[in-house]
Amino acid sequence: MARLKTFLIYALIIVGFFVFSNFIIDVGLNSSYKDITRKDNTSQVQISQAQATLVNGRIKGTINDNNNDDNLTGKYVEIDLYSSRDNMVGKRYIDIETTDANPTQDFSMYFEAEDVTSYSISITDEKTGEELKILPEEWNKSQIVIVTVLTMLMLW
Repeated sequence: MARLKTFLIYALIIVGFFVFSNFIIDVGLNSSYKDITRKDNTSQVQISQAQATLVNGRIKGTINDNNNDDNLTGKYVEIDLYSSRDNMVGKRYIDIETTDANPTQDFSMYFEAEDVTSYSISITDEKTGEELKILPEEWNKSQIVIVTVLTMLMLW
């Protein structure tokens, strides 16, 4: 019985350490994000969160297509990212998929670009220019299996 209690204590210590370390990692990562400023006044796009670190960032918001005079369906939201010296460091496009039944669309964009301090939003009819890669990139099942096998071989 004493041995079972010891194993239970060890299991609780491991679970407690796992929960504590995940909490500390999450707090540490979120504290490194700083707010970035908006340089436009596009009324159809409301931003709820726009933050960046030294190497990556995130922008979250809502697209409202409540104006009946200009239908936004099929267009794109263009987000230009600027450095502290007003140099454009990247650009991303978000497809607008609003309908008459659902005139709002939530979006979240994660990007990888250095020294982003501000951004600009505009609505365009087509994509022009080079676009930043989305982070995190989705892996398919075969890529995950291959990386797992290679990692196990390295550790073995």
